Amino acid sequence: MKSTGPGKRSTEEQGKTWSLCWQAVGDRNFLSSPVLAALIRSRLIGAHQRSGRVLIDFVVLPTEIHVIAKIGSDDTVSGIARAFGNVVSRWVRQAQLARGPVFVAAFSAQPINAVEDRKREMRMLAWRPVIKGVCATPTHHSTGALRVALGLTTAKGFDARPMLKHFGDAVPAARNALRQWISIRPSAEDWRAWELTRGLELARGNLGPHKFMAKVADGGAAKLIAAAGGYGMEAALELLGAWVGARVQPATTLDLHKRSDAVAARARALVACVAVEHRLCSAASVARYFGRAKATLSEQMTVCRSRPVDRLIVGTPLRRILEEAAALRSVQDGNRRGATARPAKR
Repeated sequence: MKSTGPGKRSTEEQGKTWSLCWQAVGDRNFLSSPVLAALIRSRLIGAHQRSGRVLIDFVVLPTEIHVIAKIGSDDTVSGIARAFGNVVSRWVRQAQLARGPVFVAAFSAQPINAVEDRKREMRMLAWRPVIKGVCATPTHHSTGALRVALGLTTAKGFDARPMLKHFGDAVPAARNALRQWISIRPSAEDWRAWELTRGLELARGNLGPHKFMAKVADGGAAKLIAAAGGYGMEAALELLGAWVGARVQPATTLDLHKRSDAVAARARALVACVAVEHRLCSAASVARYFGRAKATLSEQMTVCRSRPVDRLIVGTPLRRILEEAAALRSVQDGNRRGATARPAKR
């Protein structure tokens, strides 16, 4: 997850489109009253009316605010965050008559410059109110850009054309294409990866020096954890262990927790190399997961990195790892179902 604090400016953030997110602390509620909701929406729109800023999409939820915005090369993400977040914090405190922080963090931000990536982000924002239990279908949520883009309502000051341009030049055709696009509900795995990269959920595990640990996961780490079926790092390491085992010894299943031979040692080192490569966790965490000495694992990792065939395994593209891991899990699930359905021998 990329985040930019006040006063900081990166060359990466100039002239790009960004997905921004604010998350509420505790029982803070951005929609606690119609007046507060209207103020927040108005401020969100107003913060993007400066030259060079384009508000493409947004949705305001009780505990989350999401924005897709383009900023000019002479502007910064933190500029938008300040123009919006500071004022909203004051309004929420006044509305709820409670002092203290309003946001979990200043904001989170991810660049989304490819058109298809922006369209996928729009789909996630359309379905987020449904996932959070605010409404039954995407078009029912009133505090967002979707209903405006579809011509179902208006929002003073918001121009829906930048959003519709992603789906066509003619408004009627673009609206139809947008409806078709958001008709596909994101999968549970999509949601897990999306939440992890935005810090809405933390990657969790008992892999730290003091056992339990929680951290923000981004990029490949988020995808690995999401593919494993939850928010736990142990499950992601289990997924990698199965995948590496199949690459190292396809004929039989490797128990990397119990086996102590050279094949298992190599496989554990490969798991650690891949985990570190995709920033899932440290080598020390992998050593704790397998119940091995970190120094020994590090030595084995060094050997793997010097071996050409192992470098190919470690360098496998993440998409291929996930595809092969999913296929392997499908085969294993099929074998288990077959074994369960097979009648016992007499």
